[in-house]
Amino acid sequence: MITDTMNEIAAPNTIGDVPSSTSKSRGRGWFGDPEGHAKAGQKGGQKIAEDRSHMAEIGRKGGQRVAQDRAHMAAIGRLGGLKAAKKRQTGA
Repeated sequence: MITDTMNEIAAPNTIGDVPSSTSKSRGRGWFGDPEGHAKAGQKGGQKIAEDRSHMAEIGRKGGQRVAQDRAHMAAIGRLGGLKAAKKRQTGA
C-alpha cells in the first residue's frame, strides 16, 4: 500500500510514453538525462581533483582508517610476502 503510493509520487508525469509539459516545470532536474548528469558529475570531480592538497588529505584519512584494521593489514602483508617469494623462485 505505502509502496504503491510512493511509486505514484516518484513516477514521472506522463501520458503514454511521452512526458507531459509539466514534468520540466516541476523541477525534476536531471530526470531522463543520465548522460548530462554524468557529465556534470565528471566536471565536479575534475574540479575537486585539481586541488592536490585536498586530495592528499582525503588519501591520508582513508589510509589511516584502513590501517586501523589489523586483520586486513596482516592479510595484505601476507599476500605481498607470498608474491615476493614466488617472484624470487621464478626469477621474474
